[in-house]
Amino acid sequence: MLYCPGMRVVIQRVREASVVVDGVTVAEIGIGFLILLGVLDGDTAEDADVLAAKVAGLRLFRDDEHHMNRSLGDVGGEAIVVSQFTLAGDARKGRRPSFTRAANPMDAEPLVDRFVAQMHGAGVPTQTGRFGADMAVSLVNDGPVTLVVETVDGKVV
Repeated sequence: MLYCPGMRVVIQRVREASVVVDGVTVAEIGIGFLILLGVLDGDTAEDADVLAAKVAGLRLFRDDEHHMNRSLGDVGGEAIVVSQFTLAGDARKGRRPSFTRAANPMDAEPLVDRFVAQMHGAGVPTQTGRFGADMAVSLVNDGPVTLVVETVDGKVV
């Protein structure tokens, strides 16, 4: 069976992060996660729900023994979610990536909104970039710690 990943996130543990659109800061956090979210064609509300639950509970922050054993809630962290269709890019052929697997904006935006709502529902203060906008994203990566998580058929893989 061909491995066909669905919705995916790139999570960066940050000391601070911000998103600027047209010279205006639209999101800004201190300690937390900068989450780049890619919605692929065929992704569902179930994908958004399970992915948000996984991300909200991930223990990527250090405890007193310097083990990654604390979640966003444990450290009072926040999140910024930035929709990024380029995470659907396929660079296997040629030198220009194909984005044919990216969900169309009419399907993707509600799923991004659902992911954000689920993060809020899990108790994580969550801000967003602006869907479809040209954004300047800044961050101070903590660690650095970066993790990729994705779904297949409504399950985290």
